[in-house]
Amino acid sequence: MAVKFRLTKKQIIGGHYEGLLKSSSKGQSTPVLEMIHQGNVVSSVSVEQVNSDGDAWLVRAEIPMEYLIDGVQTFLFVFAGRADILDRFSMITGEPVEDDLRGEIDLLRAELDMLKRAFRRHCIDTMR
Repeated sequence: MAVKFRLTKKQIIGGHYEGLLKSSSKGQSTPVLEMIHQGNVVSSVSVEQVNSDGDAWLVRAEIPMEYLIDGVQTFLFVFAGRADILDRFSMITGEPVEDDLRGEIDLLRAELDMLKRAFRRHCIDTMR
């Protein structure tokens, strides 16, 4: 049976990512991870063993300031030299991106709220 790993983000605070890496089996050596942005390694990743079982590690990485630029920036965590993605996160900075799906959803929600208010007002007016 192949050993499976799962990295779960705990928080991003003060420009630092923090997560918990768990292994499906005990007795694993401390893995080496990399943080990737647009195909390039951008930050060293600290991996510290949490317990003596060899199946859990605290993962920390600094998000370099030079990568916080306008638009959506996506960062990936992988094992060093491999392409298996353990975790990913995105940061949106600067002006809203026209093609950003989140912005479109927010706009649709605002328009739907406006239509609901207008419909309710119409219903009240016609019931009088």
